[in-house]
Amino acid sequence: MPLPASLVVPVDVALARPVAKVPHSGDLQFEPKLDGFRTVIVRDGTSTTLWSRARKPLTDYFPEVVAAASKMIPDGCVVDGETVIWAGSRLDFDAMQRRMGRGAKSAAKLAHELPASFAAFDLLAVAGHDIRPQPLRLRRQLLDELGKGWAPPLTVNMRTLDPNVAEEWMWTMPNAGIEGVVVKELSARYIGGTRAWGKVKHRNTIDTVAGAVIGSFDRPYEIVVGFWRGSGLRIAGRSTPLAPAQARTLAPLLLPPLSAHDWPAVVKPGALSHFSSSRDEVHLSLIEPLVVEVSADIAWSGESFRHGVRFLRARPDVDPRGVVTPGR
Repeated sequence: MPLPASLVVPVDVALARPVAKVPHSGDLQFEPKLDGFRTVIVRDGTSTTLWSRARKPLTDYFPEVVAAASKMIPDGCVVDGETVIWAGSRLDFDAMQRRMGRGAKSAAKLAHELPASFAAFDLLAVAGHDIRPQPLRLRRQLLDELGKGWAPPLTVNMRTLDPNVAEEWMWTMPNAGIEGVVVKELSARYIGGTRAWGKVKHRNTIDTVAGAVIGSFDRPYEIVVGFWRGSGLRIAGRSTPLAPAQARTLAPLLLPPLSAHDWPAVVKPGALSHFSSSRDEVHLSLIEPLVVEVSADIAWSGESFRHGVRFLRARPDVDPRGVVTPGR
């Protein structure tokens, strides 16, 4: 069954904007925010294809998901969701990166070693009809009906209409690698390319070592943070942009290095974020290591933060040498 002419593949997916806390008013649905790769499955009558949030093909990387979708999802359907890998009872994003990093040629072997699952949370087309203009309430009803015939590795992501349950998830699910909750209006249609949804992320307060700033000593723009590992200070990520008041508070505490620094003055963008799309080198203003307390979400890749951390305060009273890579 062909797809409707109004739905052009690859589709623009709906996105989420940060929300400070779980809202308690409105006609809302809450879902766990899974830590994986956003994936759209397309069954167009002649093939099954997988597409990323950036509209890049993922079909060759996850043959086990393609095989399951070809068997269990009818033609003429487009399903939005998340491809994830479970390591026991916890989501393993590092395993997802290893699968993508090894290339499509190793996909069959890796599908056996690191099997992936797909958790659906929205239905964009069914039976050849574009249902994006329909409210989420109806789309989710149709998705639940469709998912009744599924078996692993295909699942339908759990949801609740109770904000109290969503708040409980915020505190009970991080140990499973769940980043937080996604908030959606039940009356809303699916609008690709817009941040119509909300996302509330679980965040931890943690001590890190600031080893450099981006900007000048008197007007730092961002902080580059790290941890001690062995005898060296390793870069773990960067902060979100500092507010003017934060920059003014931090500036007097920034000192030039008192000895040789472990970091170069110029780094590639990938040294600060594995997901940076920029190719421009980043110039660092190296500083004498200073402990700073930050707020970080649970997206942690072994020794680095995948997302920007939020600066909370400086801790000049704490010895930087005691701040080592955390067990997260």
